[in-house]
Amino acid sequence: MDRRTFVRGLPVGILIVAATPHDLRGWIKHPEPRPEIDGRDVLTAEDLPGFTAETHQIYDMIREVAHIADGIGCGCGCAVMPHYRSLLTCFHQGGMAMGCAICQGEAKLVYRRVQEGQSLEQIRRAIDARYG
Repeated sequence: MDRRTFVRGLPVGILIVAATPHDLRGWIKHPEPRPEIDGRDVLTAEDLPGFTAETHQIYDMIREVAHIADGIGCGCGCAVMPHYRSLLTCFHQGGMAMGCAICQGEAKLVYRRVQEGQSLEQIRRAIDARYG
């Protein structure tokens, strides 16, 4: 089998996740956050047995800033998943965040920028500069 035949047979999600950050420039699409959103669907430490305290802390962070995370796109390829809507959904059941350094990195950046008092637009620009 030649390379072209092999690549045609791969699911799109694998190609996107395997791409380098440079290949994903412009990929991140930021949705409008829903006003009623909260962090109730973000997985808890009980949902993540065997994961590190740091991972649990990142999930706690995203739960606290769910209203902002719902307006942030993810740059790792999550957008090809059927249930994906925003960075927030990366931290729901079936999301990629438990094993994805990009989802987790974006979450830490969002949390830190919210703590600094930055607006959604400022945070989006920071995400785009680092991950877009």
